[in-house]
Amino acid sequence: MGSVATTKPHAVLVPFPAQGHVNPVMQLAKLLYSRGFHITFVNTEFNHKRLVRSKGPDSVKGLPDFRFETIPDGLPPSDRDATQDVPSLCDSTRKNCLAPFKELLLKLNSSSEVPPITCVVSDGIMSFAIKAAEELAIPEVQFWTASACSFMGYLHYRELIKRGIFPFKDENFISDGTLDTPVDWIPGMRNIRLKDLPSFFRSTNPNDIMFDFLGEEAQNCLKAPAIIFNTFDAFEHQVLKAIASKFSRIYTIGPLLLLDTHVPDGHVKSLNSSLWKEDPKCFEWLDQRGPNSVVYVNYGSITVMTDQHLKEFAWGLANSKYPFLWIVRPDVLMGDSATLPQEFFEETKDRGLLVSWCQQEQVLSHPSVGLYVEVCL
Repeated sequence: MGSVATTKPHAVLVPFPAQGHVNPVMQLAKLLYSRGFHITFVNTEFNHKRLVRSKGPDSVKGLPDFRFETIPDGLPPSDRDATQDVPSLCDSTRKNCLAPFKELLLKLNSSSEVPPITCVVSDGIMSFAIKAAEELAIPEVQFWTASACSFMGYLHYRELIKRGIFPFKDENFISDGTLDTPVDWIPGMRNIRLKDLPSFFRSTNPNDIMFDFLGEEAQNCLKAPAIIFNTFDAFEHQVLKAIASKFSRIYTIGPLLLLDTHVPDGHVKSLNSSLWKEDPKCFEWLDQRGPNSVVYVNYGSITVMTDQHLKEFAWGLANSKYPFLWIVRPDVLMGDSATLPQEFFEETKDRGLLVSWCQQEQVLSHPSVGLYVEVCL
């Protein structure tokens, strides 16, 4: 092994296999690389294939000191170019990823082509990495990619059971005002209601996979040597202070999107983690619009809806009379491809653009974008 390889610290990063998790972990990986780390970025086999389809085989070749590896997610093989069923994916990763991830760590540590592993950085909802790293005596840190408030909310999911709130007895809670009930028992989160908590508790199913998965993964983070958050102290001071009273080894490293601008230009800057093929024509269209004039709509990578809801949203945009850029993924409709009535396109032909995916960070920073509409889970 060369002298450079032996002296470089080596970080292995493993994101949860959904776009909103892959992106911030990739941003962190680039920052670590720019500070002299050798990087191993671990995708699932399914997402690896999607990256190849969207960006071509060169997208996963990496660099001499920034390499890509894969592990199986435990789900049946599929070539579908869409986000996998999220509850099934969550349940499968926590049950099936420990062994292949540990095997990958052993392989990397026995290789003469890469430095010994210095640390593992795992997505906050991929807690199997805590156990794998512990068994191999490798330092490990959990990376909570969302807000500190969301983490604290998930930490208190067990309390929802104790207080008899979850599961709900019937669907009336959606409209009868139950969700407006004040919540005054979560430290660091004042003036909130049930509706302000992460929404996966809104279920009548006592065995709801998402409720159990996210609540337990948050609890599992407390077993890690440390937790890093994609936030900053001044933004979430109160809740961070409350988390620190339970678990002192927390560090804020965000917002990564802004820190990413400090990564030097070069090959690593061009590494793209988008799982969908991005449509570049939206930038030409935005360039023709006035400052702060465009409504940008993107449901994210996992939201699905009914045909009725899609059409209602479409006519809402049409009736707003504002120019809009609307990202409509091919898999946004439940069990079908998205189609909209011709009347909608006639109504909006001079002020609306629909594309299947885009470079979101660049769109959000474009001077024509004045409003961003996203999904709230």
